[in-house]
Amino acid sequence: MKHTLILTGLLVAAMTLQSTAFELPKPRKYTLGNGLTVYHLPQQDLPLVSFRLIIPGAGNCSTSPDQEGLADLTAELLMKGTKTRSAAEVAEASDFIGAELVSRARAEYAEIGGGALSENFPALLELAAECLLQPAFSAEEVELEKGVRIDDLLAIKDEPQSAVRYYFQKAWFGSHPLGLLSIGSERSLTAVTTAVVEGYYRAHYHPDAAVLAVVGDIQPAELKALVNKHFGGWKKGGAAARTAALPALAPGKSRYLLIDKPDATQAYFILGAPGLPMGDAQNPEASVMNTLFGGRFTSWLVTELRVKRGLTYGARSTMQSWNNLGLYSISSYTRNEKIGEMLQVTFDLINKARQEGFSEEEITSGRNYILGQFPPSLESQAARAGAYTDLHYYGLGGDYYTRYLQSIAAAEPARVKAMAQKLMPADAVVLVVVGKAAEIRDQLEKFASFEVRSIEEPGF
Repeated sequence: MKHTLILTGLLVAAMTLQSTAFELPKPRKYTLGNGLTVYHLPQQDLPLVSFRLIIPGAGNCSTSPDQEGLADLTAELLMKGTKTRSAAEVAEASDFIGAELVSRARAEYAEIGGGALSENFPALLELAAECLLQPAFSAEEVELEKGVRIDDLLAIKDEPQSAVRYYFQKAWFGSHPLGLLSIGSERSLTAVTTAVVEGYYRAHYHPDAAVLAVVGDIQPAELKALVNKHFGGWKKGGAAARTAALPALAPGKSRYLLIDKPDATQAYFILGAPGLPMGDAQNPEASVMNTLFGGRFTSWLVTELRVKRGLTYGARSTMQSWNNLGLYSISSYTRNEKIGEMLQVTFDLINKARQEGFSEEEITSGRNYILGQFPPSLESQAARAGAYTDLHYYGLGGDYYTRYLQSIAAAEPARVKAMAQKLMPADAVVLVVVGKAAEIRDQLEKFASFEVRSIEEPGF
Protein backbone atom coordinates (compact mmCIF):
# COMPACT_ATOMS: atom_id res chain seq x y z
CA MET A 1 0.00 0.00 0.00
CA LYS A 2 2.83 2.38 0.88
CA HIS A 3 4.47 1.82 -2.50
CA THR A 4 1.13 2.40 -4.25
CA LEU A 5 0.67 5.71 -2.46
CA ILE A 6 4.19 6.81 -3.37
CA LEU A 7 3.63 5.87 -7.02
CA THR A 8 0.30 7.70 -7.10
CA GLY A 9 1.93 10.77 -5.61
CA LEU A 10 4.70 10.68 -8.21
CA LEU A 11 2.17 10.37 -11.03
CA VAL A 12 0.15 13.32 -9.74
CA ALA A 13 3.33 15.37 -9.37
CA ALA A 14 4.39 14.46 -12.91
CA MET A 15 0.98 15.40 -14.34
CA THR A 16 1.02 18.69 -12.45
CA LEU A 17 4.52 19.50 -13.71
CA GLN A 18 3.51 18.69 -17.28
CA SER A 19 0.41 20.87 -17.04
CA THR A 20 2.22 23.85 -15.53
CA ALA A 21 4.84 23.59 -18.28
CA PHE A 22 2.14 24.24 -20.89
CA GLU A 23 3.12 26.85 -23.45
CA LEU A 24 0.92 28.23 -26.18
CA PRO A 25 2.96 27.85 -29.40
CA LYS A 26 4.58 31.12 -30.39
CA PRO A 27 3.09 32.43 -33.65
CA ARG A 28 4.66 34.56 -36.36
CA LYS A 29 3.66 38.20 -36.06
CA TYR A 30 3.70 41.18 -38.40
CA THR A 31 1.78 44.41 -38.91
CA LEU A 32 0.49 45.88 -42.14
CA GLY A 33 1.01 49.53 -42.99
CA ASN A 34 -2.60 50.29 -42.06
CA GLY A 35 -2.14 48.97 -38.52
CA LEU A 36 -3.68 45.51 -38.87
CA THR A 37 -1.70 43.10 -36.67
CA VAL A 38 -1.40 39.54 -37.97
CA TYR A 39 -0.57 36.38 -36.01
CA HIS A 40 0.11 33.14 -37.86
CA LEU A 41 0.72 29.68 -36.42
CA PRO A 42 1.47 27.16 -39.19
CA GLN A 43 0.16 23.67 -38.38
CA GLN A 44 0.43 20.86 -40.90
CA ASP A 45 -1.10 18.05 -38.83
CA LEU A 46 -4.53 18.52 -40.45
CA PRO A 47 -5.48 20.03 -43.84
CA LEU A 48 -7.53 22.76 -42.15
CA VAL A 49 -7.17 26.49 -41.45
CA SER A 50 -9.08 28.64 -38.96
CA PHE A 51 -9.03 32.40 -38.48
CA ARG A 52 -10.37 35.10 -36.20
CA LEU A 53 -10.32 38.85 -36.83
CA ILE A 54 -11.34 41.34 -34.14
CA ILE A 55 -12.12 45.04 -34.53
CA PRO A 56 -11.73 46.85 -31.18
CA GLY A 57 -14.14 49.69 -30.60
CA ALA A 58 -16.89 48.07 -32.66
CA GLY A 59 -18.35 46.06 -29.80
CA ASN A 60 -21.64 46.40 -27.97
CA CYS A 61 -20.19 48.87 -25.47
CA SER A 62 -19.37 51.35 -28.23
CA THR A 63 -22.89 52.63 -28.87
CA SER A 64 -25.00 55.19 -27.07
CA PRO A 65 -28.05 53.97 -25.10
CA ASP A 66 -30.43 55.16 -27.82
CA GLN A 67 -28.55 52.96 -30.32
CA GLU A 68 -28.50 49.86 -28.13
CA GLY A 69 -27.90 46.75 -30.23
CA LEU A 70 -26.55 48.64 -33.24
CA ALA A 71 -23.07 47.11 -32.92
CA ASP A 72 -24.25 43.49 -33.10
CA LEU A 73 -26.80 44.34 -35.78
CA THR A 74 -24.05 45.88 -37.92
CA ALA A 75 -21.76 42.88 -37.40
CA GLU A 76 -24.54 40.48 -38.35
CA LEU A 77 -25.34 42.47 -41.49
CA LEU A 78 -21.77 42.06 -42.75
CA MET A 79 -22.78 38.54 -43.76
CA LYS A 80 -26.04 39.69 -45.38
CA GLY A 81 -24.72 40.84 -48.72
CA THR A 82 -21.85 42.75 -50.31
CA LYS A 83 -21.52 45.24 -53.17
CA THR A 84 -21.47 42.32 -55.61
CA ARG A 85 -23.32 39.47 -53.81
CA SER A 86 -26.69 39.12 -52.18
CA ALA A 87 -27.12 37.56 -48.74
CA ALA A 88 -28.09 34.28 -50.41
CA GLU A 89 -25.04 34.39 -52.65
CA VAL A 90 -22.72 34.99 -49.68
CA ALA A 91 -24.21 31.96 -47.92
CA GLU A 92 -23.96 29.89 -51.12
CA ALA A 93 -20.32 30.87 -51.63
CA SER A 94 -19.47 29.78 -48.09
CA ASP A 95 -21.40 26.52 -48.41
CA PHE A 96 -19.82 25.74 -51.79
CA ILE A 97 -16.34 25.59 -50.26
CA GLY A 98 -17.57 23.83 -47.11
CA ALA A 99 -16.55 26.75 -44.93
CA GLU A 100 -17.78 28.26 -41.72
CA LEU A 101 -18.02 32.07 -41.64
CA VAL A 102 -19.65 34.06 -38.85
CA SER A 103 -19.64 37.61 -37.53
CA ARG A 104 -20.84 39.11 -34.27
CA ALA A 105 -20.19 41.88 -31.79
CA ARG A 106 -18.96 41.11 -28.32
CA ALA A 107 -18.73 43.64 -25.52
CA GLU A 108 -15.46 45.30 -26.50
CA TYR A 109 -14.98 44.41 -30.15
CA ALA A 110 -16.62 42.99 -33.25
CA GLU A 111 -15.30 39.75 -34.70
CA ILE A 112 -15.33 37.70 -37.86
CA GLY A 113 -14.18 34.12 -37.81
CA GLY A 114 -14.35 30.81 -39.55
CA GLY A 115 -12.50 27.90 -41.05
CA ALA A 116 -12.17 25.69 -44.10
CA LEU A 117 -10.07 23.01 -45.71
CA SER A 118 -6.60 24.29 -46.56
CA GLU A 119 -7.27 24.23 -50.30
CA ASN A 120 -10.37 26.39 -49.79
CA PHE A 121 -8.96 28.84 -47.26
CA PRO A 122 -7.83 31.42 -49.86
CA ALA A 123 -11.42 31.59 -51.13
CA LEU A 124 -12.73 31.86 -47.56
CA LEU A 125 -10.38 34.71 -46.67
CA GLU A 126 -11.34 36.53 -49.86
CA LEU A 127 -15.04 36.13 -49.01
CA ALA A 128 -14.47 37.31 -45.43
CA ALA A 129 -12.60 40.38 -46.64
CA GLU A 130 -15.36 41.15 -49.12
CA CYS A 131 -18.00 40.95 -46.41
CA LEU A 132 -15.93 43.10 -44.06
CA LEU A 133 -14.79 45.77 -46.49
CA GLN A 134 -17.63 45.89 -49.03
CA PRO A 135 -20.87 45.35 -47.09
CA ALA A 136 -24.07 46.25 -48.90
CA PHE A 137 -26.28 47.09 -45.90
CA SER A 138 -29.31 46.88 -48.17
CA ALA A 139 -32.54 48.37 -46.83
CA GLU A 140 -34.25 45.01 -47.30
CA GLU A 141 -31.73 43.10 -45.17
CA VAL A 142 -31.62 45.82 -42.51
CA GLU A 143 -35.40 45.69 -42.08
CA LEU A 144 -35.42 41.89 -42.14
CA GLU A 145 -32.76 41.61 -39.42
CA LYS A 146 -34.50 44.27 -37.31
CA GLY A 147 -37.72 42.26 -37.48
CA VAL A 148 -35.95 39.06 -36.46
CA ARG A 149 -34.47 40.76 -33.41
CA ILE A 150 -37.72 42.37 -32.34
CA ASP A 151 -39.41 38.96 -32.56
CA ASP A 152 -36.55 37.46 -30.55
CA LEU A 153 -37.01 40.09 -27.83
CA LEU A 154 -40.62 39.01 -27.40
CA ALA A 155 -39.69 35.31 -27.48
CA ILE A 156 -37.09 35.75 -24.74
CA LYS A 157 -39.79 36.61 -22.23
CA ASP A 158 -41.45 33.26 -22.88
CA GLU A 159 -38.27 31.54 -21.71
CA PRO A 160 -37.46 32.47 -18.09
CA GLN A 161 -34.06 30.76 -18.27
CA SER A 162 -33.10 33.31 -20.95
CA ALA A 163 -35.05 36.26 -19.59
CA VAL A 164 -33.32 36.15 -16.20
CA ARG A 165 -29.95 36.84 -17.86
CA TYR A 166 -31.24 39.94 -19.61
CA TYR A 167 -32.94 41.29 -16.49
CA PHE A 168 -29.78 40.65 -14.49
CA GLN A 169 -27.55 42.39 -17.03
CA LYS A 170 -29.71 45.50 -16.85
CA ALA A 171 -30.05 45.37 -13.06
CA TRP A 172 -26.34 44.86 -12.42
CA PHE A 173 -24.73 47.16 -14.98
CA GLY A 174 -27.43 49.81 -15.19
CA SER A 175 -26.24 52.75 -17.32
CA HIS A 176 -22.72 51.34 -17.68
CA PRO A 177 -21.82 50.40 -21.30
CA LEU A 178 -21.91 46.71 -20.34
CA GLY A 179 -25.59 47.20 -19.56
CA LEU A 180 -26.31 47.63 -23.26
CA LEU A 181 -27.93 44.46 -24.63
CA SER A 182 -26.42 43.04 -27.80
CA ILE A 183 -29.89 42.33 -29.14
CA GLY A 184 -31.00 45.92 -28.54
CA SER A 185 -34.46 47.09 -27.58
CA GLU A 186 -37.66 47.45 -29.57
CA ARG A 187 -37.32 51.24 -29.40
CA SER A 188 -33.67 51.35 -30.49
CA LEU A 189 -34.15 48.81 -33.26
CA THR A 190 -37.18 50.60 -34.65
CA ALA A 191 -35.11 53.75 -35.05
CA VAL A 192 -32.34 52.04 -37.05
CA THR A 193 -32.11 52.85 -40.76
CA THR A 194 -29.62 51.88 -43.44
CA ALA A 195 -28.00 55.31 -43.03
CA VAL A 196 -27.57 54.70 -39.29
CA VAL A 197 -25.88 51.34 -39.91
CA GLU A 198 -23.62 52.81 -42.57
CA GLY A 199 -22.67 55.69 -40.29
CA TYR A 200 -21.78 53.36 -37.44
CA TYR A 201 -19.73 51.17 -39.78
CA ARG A 202 -17.76 54.12 -41.17
CA ALA A 203 -16.99 55.38 -37.66
CA HIS A 204 -15.96 52.08 -36.06
CA TYR A 205 -14.65 49.61 -38.63
CA HIS A 206 -10.97 50.46 -39.12
CA PRO A 207 -7.76 48.40 -39.16
CA ASP A 208 -5.78 50.67 -36.81
CA ALA A 209 -6.14 48.35 -33.79
CA ALA A 210 -7.60 45.29 -35.54
CA VAL A 211 -6.03 41.85 -35.01
CA LEU A 212 -6.11 38.84 -37.35
CA ALA A 213 -5.00 35.40 -36.18
CA VAL A 214 -4.68 32.45 -38.57
CA VAL A 215 -3.90 28.92 -37.41
CA GLY A 216 -3.49 25.89 -39.64
CA ASP A 217 -2.10 24.37 -42.79
CA ILE A 218 -1.01 27.37 -44.84
CA GLN A 219 2.53 28.52 -45.58
CA PRO A 220 3.68 31.89 -44.18
CA ALA A 221 4.51 33.38 -47.60
CA GLU A 222 1.14 32.38 -49.04
CA LEU A 223 -0.77 33.79 -46.09
CA LYS A 224 1.15 37.05 -46.11
CA ALA A 225 0.40 37.51 -49.80
CA LEU A 226 -3.30 36.83 -49.22
CA VAL A 227 -3.50 39.20 -46.24
CA ASN A 228 -1.79 42.00 -48.14
CA LYS A 229 -4.00 41.40 -51.17
CA HIS A 230 -7.31 41.40 -49.33
CA PHE A 231 -6.68 43.66 -46.31
CA GLY A 232 -3.81 45.90 -47.41
CA GLY A 233 -6.25 48.40 -48.90
CA TRP A 234 -8.33 48.68 -45.72
CA LYS A 235 -8.03 52.37 -44.89
CA LYS A 236 -6.94 53.59 -41.47
CA GLY A 237 -9.46 55.51 -39.43
CA GLY A 238 -7.09 58.25 -38.44
CA ALA A 239 -8.22 58.08 -34.82
CA ALA A 240 -6.51 56.71 -31.73
CA ALA A 241 -6.67 52.94 -31.36
CA ARG A 242 -9.87 51.97 -29.61
CA THR A 243 -8.47 49.76 -26.87
CA ALA A 244 -9.11 51.94 -23.84
CA ALA A 245 -10.37 50.21 -20.73
CA LEU A 246 -14.07 50.34 -19.98
CA PRO A 247 -15.11 52.83 -17.32
CA ALA A 248 -15.19 51.52 -13.79
CA LEU A 249 -18.57 50.44 -12.47
CA ALA A 250 -19.71 52.94 -9.87
CA PRO A 251 -20.29 51.33 -6.46
CA GLY A 252 -23.97 50.72 -5.98
CA LYS A 253 -26.41 49.53 -3.38
CA SER A 254 -27.79 46.03 -3.22
CA ARG A 255 -30.80 45.46 -5.41
CA TYR A 256 -33.36 42.67 -5.22
CA LEU A 257 -35.65 42.23 -8.20
CA LEU A 258 -38.54 39.79 -8.69
CA ILE A 259 -39.88 39.45 -12.23
CA ASP A 260 -43.42 38.09 -12.11
CA LYS A 261 -44.20 35.49 -14.78
CA PRO A 262 -47.64 34.13 -13.78
CA ASP A 263 -47.43 30.98 -15.92
CA ALA A 264 -43.96 29.96 -14.68
CA THR A 265 -43.69 26.60 -12.92
CA GLN A 266 -40.03 27.11 -12.02
CA ALA A 267 -38.10 30.02 -10.54
CA TYR A 268 -34.72 31.10 -11.94
CA PHE A 269 -32.21 33.27 -10.13
CA ILE A 270 -28.89 35.02 -10.70
CA LEU A 271 -26.92 36.49 -7.81
CA GLY A 272 -23.99 38.74 -8.67
CA ALA A 273 -21.19 40.80 -7.14
CA PRO A 274 -18.06 42.59 -8.42
CA GLY A 275 -15.45 40.33 -9.98
CA LEU A 276 -11.88 40.69 -11.23
CA PRO A 277 -10.81 42.49 -14.42
CA MET A 278 -9.08 40.67 -17.25
CA GLY A 279 -5.48 39.79 -16.40
CA ASP A 280 -5.81 40.51 -12.67
CA ALA A 281 -2.97 38.92 -10.70
CA GLN A 282 -5.48 37.21 -8.40
CA ASN A 283 -7.33 35.42 -11.21
CA PRO A 284 -5.58 32.06 -10.63
CA GLU A 285 -6.63 31.83 -6.96
CA ALA A 286 -10.10 33.06 -7.91
CA SER A 287 -10.32 30.33 -10.56
CA VAL A 288 -9.54 27.64 -8.00
CA MET A 289 -12.13 29.09 -5.63
CA ASN A 290 -14.76 29.26 -8.37
CA THR A 291 -14.04 25.69 -9.51
CA LEU A 292 -14.60 24.38 -6.00
CA PHE A 293 -17.67 26.48 -5.27
CA GLY A 294 -19.68 26.13 -8.47
CA GLY A 295 -17.44 25.65 -11.49
CA ARG A 296 -17.60 21.87 -11.92
CA PHE A 297 -20.02 19.01 -11.41
CA THR A 298 -18.52 18.00 -8.04
CA SER A 299 -18.60 21.58 -6.72
CA TRP A 300 -20.21 22.60 -3.44
CA LEU A 301 -23.12 24.21 -5.24
CA VAL A 302 -23.99 21.21 -7.43
CA THR A 303 -23.45 18.73 -4.61
CA GLU A 304 -25.80 20.53 -2.22
CA LEU A 305 -28.49 21.71 -4.64
CA ARG A 306 -28.62 18.78 -7.04
CA VAL A 307 -27.04 15.67 -5.55
CA LYS A 308 -28.11 15.96 -1.91
CA ARG A 309 -31.41 17.85 -2.16
CA GLY A 310 -32.67 17.21 -5.69
CA LEU A 311 -33.65 20.84 -6.12
CA THR A 312 -32.29 21.30 -9.62
CA TYR A 313 -30.50 19.76 -12.56
CA GLY A 314 -28.09 22.65 -12.91
CA ALA A 315 -26.29 25.17 -10.70
CA ARG A 316 -23.13 27.11 -11.36
CA SER A 317 -20.89 30.00 -10.42
CA THR A 318 -19.17 32.01 -13.13
CA MET A 319 -16.32 34.50 -13.47
CA GLN A 320 -16.51 37.08 -16.28
CA SER A 321 -13.80 39.63 -16.99
CA TRP A 322 -13.37 42.66 -19.22
CA ASN A 323 -10.95 45.57 -19.37
CA ASN A 324 -11.03 47.26 -15.96
CA LEU A 325 -13.85 45.30 -14.33
CA GLY A 326 -15.35 41.89 -13.74
CA LEU A 327 -18.42 40.03 -12.49
CA TYR A 328 -18.85 37.03 -10.21
CA SER A 329 -22.26 35.38 -10.41
CA ILE A 330 -24.16 32.37 -9.10
CA SER A 331 -27.21 30.95 -10.83
CA SER A 332 -29.67 28.08 -10.70
CA TYR A 333 -33.37 27.22 -10.89
CA THR A 334 -35.92 25.05 -9.11
CA ARG A 335 -39.63 24.48 -8.61
CA ASN A 336 -41.50 27.56 -7.46
CA GLU A 337 -42.21 26.10 -4.04
CA LYS A 338 -38.51 25.39 -3.44
CA ILE A 339 -36.87 28.71 -4.38
CA GLY A 340 -36.67 29.83 -0.75
CA GLU A 341 -34.83 26.67 0.25
CA MET A 342 -32.51 26.95 -2.74
CA LEU A 343 -31.54 30.53 -1.93
CA GLN A 344 -31.02 29.70 1.74
CA VAL A 345 -28.66 26.84 0.89
CA THR A 346 -26.82 29.10 -1.56
CA PHE A 347 -26.33 31.84 1.04
CA ASP A 348 -25.24 29.25 3.62
CA LEU A 349 -22.59 27.97 1.22
CA ILE A 350 -21.41 31.51 0.53
CA ASN A 351 -21.03 32.15 4.25
CA LYS A 352 -19.20 28.85 4.71
CA ALA A 353 -16.75 29.68 1.92
CA ARG A 354 -16.12 33.15 3.30
CA GLN A 355 -15.67 32.01 6.91
CA GLU A 356 -14.03 28.59 6.57
CA GLY A 357 -12.51 28.51 3.11
CA PHE A 358 -11.61 25.18 1.54
CA SER A 359 -9.60 22.23 2.79
CA GLU A 360 -6.12 21.37 1.55
CA GLU A 361 -7.57 18.27 -0.13
CA GLU A 362 -10.19 20.37 -1.93
CA ILE A 363 -7.58 22.92 -3.03
CA THR A 364 -5.41 20.16 -4.47
CA SER A 365 -8.40 18.70 -6.28
CA GLY A 366 -9.38 22.09 -7.69
CA ARG A 367 -5.85 22.86 -8.83
CA ASN A 368 -5.49 19.50 -10.56
CA TYR A 369 -8.89 19.85 -12.21
CA ILE A 370 -7.91 23.16 -13.82
CA LEU A 371 -4.42 21.93 -14.72
CA GLY A 372 -5.98 18.93 -16.44
CA GLN A 373 -8.83 20.73 -18.20
CA PHE A 374 -7.11 23.90 -19.37
CA PRO A 375 -4.46 22.72 -21.88
CA PRO A 376 -6.93 20.67 -23.99
CA SER A 377 -9.17 23.75 -24.23
CA LEU A 378 -6.49 25.41 -26.37
CA GLU A 379 -5.75 22.52 -28.71
CA SER A 380 -8.12 23.37 -31.56
CA GLN A 381 -7.20 25.81 -34.30
CA ALA A 382 -10.16 28.07 -33.53
CA ALA A 383 -9.30 28.17 -29.83
CA ARG A 384 -5.71 29.16 -30.55
CA ALA A 385 -6.76 31.85 -33.02
CA GLY A 386 -9.08 33.21 -30.32
CA ALA A 387 -6.30 33.09 -27.75
CA TYR A 388 -3.85 35.05 -29.90
CA THR A 389 -6.36 37.82 -30.59
CA ASP A 390 -7.42 38.11 -26.95
CA LEU A 391 -3.87 38.03 -25.60
CA HIS A 392 -3.02 40.88 -27.94
CA TYR A 393 -6.14 42.92 -27.22
CA TYR A 394 -5.84 42.68 -23.46
CA GLY A 395 -2.06 43.09 -23.48
CA LEU A 396 -1.48 39.92 -21.47
CA GLY A 397 1.70 38.70 -23.14
CA GLY A 398 2.39 35.49 -25.04
CA ASP A 399 3.39 33.61 -21.88
CA TYR A 400 0.21 34.52 -19.99
CA TYR A 401 -1.25 31.03 -19.94
CA THR A 402 2.03 29.52 -18.75
CA ARG A 403 2.18 32.02 -15.88
CA TYR A 404 -1.52 31.47 -15.15
CA LEU A 405 -1.11 27.70 -14.78
CA GLN A 406 2.02 28.09 -12.68
CA SER A 407 0.02 30.31 -10.32
CA ILE A 408 -2.81 27.77 -10.29
CA ALA A 409 -0.35 25.08 -9.19
CA ALA A 410 0.93 27.34 -6.43
CA ALA A 411 -2.49 28.43 -5.12
CA GLU A 412 -2.66 28.03 -1.34
CA PRO A 413 -5.73 27.65 0.92
CA ALA A 414 -5.26 31.04 2.58
CA ARG A 415 -5.17 32.89 -0.75
CA VAL A 416 -8.11 30.92 -2.13
CA LYS A 417 -10.11 31.74 1.01
CA ALA A 418 -9.18 35.40 0.55
CA MET A 419 -10.74 35.25 -2.91
CA ALA A 420 -13.93 33.80 -1.47
CA GLN A 421 -14.05 36.68 0.99
CA LYS A 422 -13.42 39.17 -1.80
CA LEU A 423 -15.73 37.83 -4.51
CA MET A 424 -18.55 35.98 -2.78
CA PRO A 425 -21.71 38.14 -2.85
CA ALA A 426 -22.06 39.84 0.53
CA ASP A 427 -22.60 43.60 0.54
CA ALA A 428 -23.34 45.33 -2.77
CA VAL A 429 -25.14 42.48 -4.54
CA VAL A 430 -27.83 42.13 -7.16
CA LEU A 431 -30.29 39.25 -6.95
CA VAL A 432 -32.79 38.74 -9.76
CA VAL A 433 -35.48 36.07 -9.60
CA VAL A 434 -37.91 35.24 -12.41
CA GLY A 435 -40.96 33.17 -11.46
CA LYS A 436 -44.60 33.20 -10.42
CA ALA A 437 -44.77 35.95 -7.82
CA ALA A 438 -47.94 34.58 -6.20
CA GLU A 439 -46.09 31.38 -5.29
CA ILE A 440 -42.59 32.65 -4.50
CA ARG A 441 -42.90 36.17 -3.10
CA ASP A 442 -43.50 35.06 0.49
CA GLN A 443 -40.44 32.81 0.34
CA LEU A 444 -38.25 35.72 -0.72
CA GLU A 445 -39.28 38.12 2.05
CA LYS A 446 -36.89 36.52 4.56
CA PHE A 447 -33.94 37.57 2.42
CA ALA A 448 -34.78 41.15 1.45
CA SER A 449 -37.47 43.48 0.24
CA PHE A 450 -37.87 42.73 -3.46
CA GLU A 451 -38.92 45.16 -6.14
CA VAL A 452 -41.62 43.39 -8.16
CA ARG A 453 -42.08 43.93 -11.89
CA SER A 454 -44.29 42.19 -14.42
CA ILE A 455 -42.59 40.39 -17.29
CA GLU A 456 -45.25 41.97 -19.49
CA GLU A 457 -43.73 45.42 -18.95
CA PRO A 458 -41.73 46.67 -21.96
CA GLY A 459 -37.99 46.09 -21.93
CA PHE A 460 -35.81 44.53 -19.27
